[in-house]
Amino acid sequence: MTQLSVLDLIPVRTGQSSGDAIAASLGLVQAAERLGFTRYWVAEHHNMPAVASTSPSTLIAHFAGQTARIRLGSGGVMLPNHAPLTVAEQFALLEAMHPGRIDLGLGRAPGSDPVTSYMLRGPRTTSEVDPAASFPTDVETVAALLGSDRAASAMPFGPDDQPGVVLNIRGRSYDLKATPNVTSAPALWLLGSSDFSATLAAKLGIAFVFANHFGQPGIEQALEIYRSRFEPSEALAAPQTFLTANVSVAETAEEAQRVALPQLISMARLRTGGALAPQLTVEQAAVAELSPAEQDSVLQQSRYWYIGDPESVESRLRAFAAQHGADEVMVSPIGGAYESDPIAATPARVRSLELLAERFPELAGQAVLAEPASV
Repeated sequence: MTQLSVLDLIPVRTGQSSGDAIAASLGLVQAAERLGFTRYWVAEHHNMPAVASTSPSTLIAHFAGQTARIRLGSGGVMLPNHAPLTVAEQFALLEAMHPGRIDLGLGRAPGSDPVTSYMLRGPRTTSEVDPAASFPTDVETVAALLGSDRAASAMPFGPDDQPGVVLNIRGRSYDLKATPNVTSAPALWLLGSSDFSATLAAKLGIAFVFANHFGQPGIEQALEIYRSRFEPSEALAAPQTFLTANVSVAETAEEAQRVALPQLISMARLRTGGALAPQLTVEQAAVAELSPAEQDSVLQQSRYWYIGDPESVESRLRAFAAQHGADEVMVSPIGGAYESDPIAATPARVRSLELLAERFPELAGQAVLAEPASV
């Protein structure tokens, strides 16, 4: 493995505002760039008190304007929530503003409750009750609007070779484009934790990411399906994938476990039917009363998350990548905050990245020493 990247849900902890949480994540993405991480993706979740990443495109624009080199992307845009043209337009503009730095990761899950999903996309006709059913067609539409097949091969668009979709409406042809005149397009990725997404990515010749940080089984089967059924496209001549992993790294294993506990408790409560309240501080987590089911969930998650000192986490991540034939792992740093930590900073998560970078010297070639780009 030669590359590490970062996934961020923009967690909101006790006492933080949304603005505080975003400011903390800005410090994290700037640290990731400084340390040589390849890409930094933000997720899409809605109506959750503990998660501020509701709009990946907005966050990407903010982060891209204050960094210089690192790739920015969505992990991912939940396509059933949006009209394909809206997604294509947003990411076409991001690519125009920051050429060669934008990734568009697309997912099929709603990332929200049914009421929020309804409000995001509005009323549907009876034939569109389940927007996830149109996901394959919507992915192809986004790809066509963006011309991502040409972008992936780094070929510039010619003046008469603009990407788009030709529609026939009442007998009249209508040429639909995401943006007037493009020279490059975002790299397109398909996200998933099931055979469905792996099969679709293979059929369309799109890069695939298995969302391992959810702890879902089936990673071996999904990757085997993707690689064995992959059909080369103009975008991609061979299968391309990376894997995700939750990490908490500190100077000692005890400290890594201590700062991981707030997120472990948050996920345990979510998985056992509880509310996803703002993340506890480290001190609050240490004295939190957990039900037997929550205790079991914390123990189970601790086993498959990457929690420990730098040497042990490095060893496990390299073995994980080698086992599944991946040359990139996207880590989600989940360390919580102490009550004494600055409200608009995330020291434990930054420290996780710093300690990982020390154990992965191959990142040094991508490190950025210059000041961030001005806004």
